[in-house]
Amino acid sequence: MTGAAMPDLGASLPPPAPRRLINILGPLLGLAFVIFVGGLAEYFKEGSLNYWSPQNQGLILTQTVTVAIGAIGMTLVIIAGGIDLSAGSLIALAAVVAAWVVRHYAPAGAASLTGSEAIYLPLAAMAAGVLIGMLAGATNGTLITGLGLAPFIITLGMMTFARGSAKWIAAEQKIDAPMTWISDFTRSNLALFHVDLRWGPMAWTGPVAVSSAVLMTIFLAAVAAVVLGRTRFGRHVFAIGSSEATARLCGVRVEHTKRILYALAGGMFGLAGVTDFGRLGVGDPTTAVGKELDVIAAVVIGGGSLAGGSGSVFGSLIGALLMAHLRNLCVHLGLPNFVQEQVVGAVIIVAVAVDRLRQRRRQT
Repeated sequence: MTGAAMPDLGASLPPPAPRRLINILGPLLGLAFVIFVGGLAEYFKEGSLNYWSPQNQGLILTQTVTVAIGAIGMTLVIIAGGIDLSAGSLIALAAVVAAWVVRHYAPAGAASLTGSEAIYLPLAAMAAGVLIGMLAGATNGTLITGLGLAPFIITLGMMTFARGSAKWIAAEQKIDAPMTWISDFTRSNLALFHVDLRWGPMAWTGPVAVSSAVLMTIFLAAVAAVVLGRTRFGRHVFAIGSSEATARLCGVRVEHTKRILYALAGGMFGLAGVTDFGRLGVGDPTTAVGKELDVIAAVVIGGGSLAGGSGSVFGSLIGALLMAHLRNLCVHLGLPNFVQEQVVGAVIIVAVAVDRLRQRRRQT
């Protein structure tokens, strides 16, 4: 075919460095603003600066892990122009499966594990949680690409199915399991440094600790960022989100790539569920209700576009941190739970509105 111009896959590459920097700086400045204003609000209301303390900041990092891991997976899907509403239910399902594995194979009546079981049984539980998430995610991707239906519809169905499956496995009760190293892994027991600062109203002393899961989350985020920014697969993800038709004309295996993305995202949700099990110490089929909204909001706050073609893993982590800071601040100010929900809801609306404004600006 003469005179016909081949589509340019380069037009769908990740945004240039200056734009990526701006997309990350915006949420980062927002996070700094929340931390600054939050500390002042607590001081004038309670006469305390505990919100600013290094210990509280380390605690917030630990509390962010579940949403942050989920946001890594959701970033992959949203960049490709998709959405996964089953994230919260898959977190609950993975938590229940992990707890069931530990309880079912642990010695009867054991409060904690000993010997080789203390190492390998939690690993098996973690693998089971991740695998059940990947299986659900692969099912989502297969149905979306095979039936040609909107991701919203398929993942909405999976959200209900996974929640029901979690309740079925747990017999609609919490699964109590013996203590394992997963609990230690997800709690603030890794001391980073010791602080001893006494100046004016500030009296911060003691160790600053985070969970080992925080370091794992940072490592996973780094790997995902490299994959998205430095590999052919990452370029294909951005290409699909920017223009699926153009990506297909350029030889990108769109359906195959989508299936991989949803499976990876499901695996991340499964891992987030395992950390939730470690944090709670039980497999609760009612946990993480509405958590998919926090995960999606973290991605959008971090510069991801619900229209696809734009997003950043580290931006999503900043968005997850911002959400965690808002919740922690509400607790420090003694605000009731419904106020926390109102604040988070308002942040989600603002984030989506900003995303819409960005899209309009690019189209003009």
